Amino acid sequence: MVSEEQIQQWADEAEAGYDVEEIKRRGRGRPGRGAEPMQVVAIRLTAEELAALDAIAEREKISRSEAIRRALAGFAA
Repeated sequence: MVSEEQIQQWADEAEAGYDVEEIKRRGRGRPGRGAEPMQVVAIRLTAEELAALDAIAEREKISRSEAIRRALAGFAA
């Protein structure tokens, strides 16, 4: 939930105006992981496979995507 105080803070910031150059310096979106843009690949998993993936990700405190990337890196090594 967003508090009324946070909403007011955002509204005040918007009314004061934004520094466009600062926003451009910060960049947008997630930081890249390499020199080339990444590709999104959809895969289908059974409920059991997804549960196993989630268990590994939770145990390692990483995202599903990172767990998949690590598994692929190990497979390709």
